[in-house]
Amino acid sequence: MSPALAGLLADAILVAHVGVVLFVVGVALLVPFGAMRGWRWVRRRGLRLLHLGAIVFIALQAWLGELCPLTVWEMDLRRLAGEATHAQSFIGYWLGRLLYIDAPWWAFVAAYTAFALYVAALWRWVPPVRDRRR
Repeated sequence: MSPALAGLLADAILVAHVGVVLFVVGVALLVPFGAMRGWRWVRRRGLRLLHLGAIVFIALQAWLGELCPLTVWEMDLRRLAGEATHAQSFIGYWLGRLLYIDAPWWAFVAAYTAFALYVAALWRWVPPVRDRRR
């Protein structure tokens, strides 16, 4: 793989990673708000299962001391591109600053666990309904 392609793929993975973060955080914010507004889509079981699964996976990885596979993949591609893992393209730099926070590992474990518990509690506060087949 050429270094240019590896760098481009690393940026694409970073964009996808930011998308995952926006999905996890966005749905967690929209479910209670949408329930108050009467939005039916916030109660869709498939969406809620995907959402709960995503945050449980994230919290479990933190408890196990593992990095996110997207982070690992992105850093491997940056090394293939000949980039230091902290020196990135324009997209990589700005999205990386948004996504990667310098904090002790225990802070991430605590934050991901608390967020997973919040998402699980949403199942009680705003229970999902079975998706209707057309």
